[in-house]
Amino acid sequence: MLVTTSRMDGITIDLAARTARVGAGVRGGALVQAAAANGLAPLTGSSPEVGVVSYHLGGGLGILGRSLGWAVDHVRAIDVVTADGVVRRATATTEPDLFWALRGGGRGTLGVVVALEIGLYPITRLYGGGMHFAADTVSRVLTTWAKWTRTVPEEMASSVLLMNMPDFPALPEALRGRLVAHARFTFTGSAADGARLLEPFRALGPVTDTVTEMPYAQVGTIHAEPTTPVPFYARNRVLQTLAEGTVHELLGHAGPDAGAPYLVELRHTGGALGRPGTEPSALGRRDGQFVLYAGAAAGPDELPALHADYDRLFGAVSPWSTGGVCVSFLSGPDVTATELASGYRPEDWHRLAAIKHAVDPDDVFCVHHGRP
Repeated sequence: MLVTTSRMDGITIDLAARTARVGAGVRGGALVQAAAANGLAPLTGSSPEVGVVSYHLGGGLGILGRSLGWAVDHVRAIDVVTADGVVRRATATTEPDLFWALRGGGRGTLGVVVALEIGLYPITRLYGGGMHFAADTVSRVLTTWAKWTRTVPEEMASSVLLMNMPDFPALPEALRGRLVAHARFTFTGSAADGARLLEPFRALGPVTDTVTEMPYAQVGTIHAEPTTPVPFYARNRVLQTLAEGTVHELLGHAGPDAGAPYLVELRHTGGALGRPGTEPSALGRRDGQFVLYAGAAAGPDELPALHADYDRLFGAVSPWSTGGVCVSFLSGPDVTATELASGYRPEDWHRLAAIKHAVDPDDVFCVHHGRP
């Protein structure tokens, strides 16, 4: 059975409380625009097409995360229909176990969430954008970024994507049909400080550079992620560090000369993302400084080879892994119970299983892979 919430698209902004009540059908871009019209901002993700509810329930690794934490930490209340057909309002004081479990552990397994109440913040602008680098610069970009992330302030969030660009005439010749690095930056400090912080990357000679002062309402343009549906298979791991050896292995498996059939993305975490939220949630495991994500579009006949490639990549970087995954980036039928459980502390995983049994003893909301 498919439950669609697309018509639950209401957004109500409470200016005095700096909160938004968001229906289950609202996507991130619509919330950003509604909040921006009131001089406020949510803890949004990189894609404006992602649903606000699913994003928050999965944890929410967002643009403002290094300075403000996980999006799930800023959920005030959750309206959810549980397996018994009852509409419940879960907060820290009403239905506290359900409130704890839904925030970080409740995507599809505990009920149908129909609305969230979340906090908003008086952020109206940022210094952000991206830089594309040609294949012969990729090694220096990744090495520079690895060292640079050790000293940047929490107000600076960044990621690096390695991917093969399509051979489109509209693209610059240096990028067309080649593996490139796309470095993305968002900085909530001043433009002058942001420009100073990005000097090491501009010194490497990017082919494109869109980093500039922008209204927060344009935050979805920074990553410029595709929106066309494709059969996409991905895997991720949390890394404790990005050492010289890590970079060497990544370049060997996914660099310009590797011919990898997948894209690779590294996101810098740490900062507030490593600290507990004000209200405890199921997302208690917060170690590591980077998320390594690999993904590719693939048909059924290509999956065995793709999974073998992933095994080699993630095996190579395992010495620097925390042993866990980023739950926020898990999706698809290939996620195993062991993989999902590695994103939680053992005590939180066991508590999730107990709450699942209490609120849905007959497993009405059955998710075959990895449920607690």
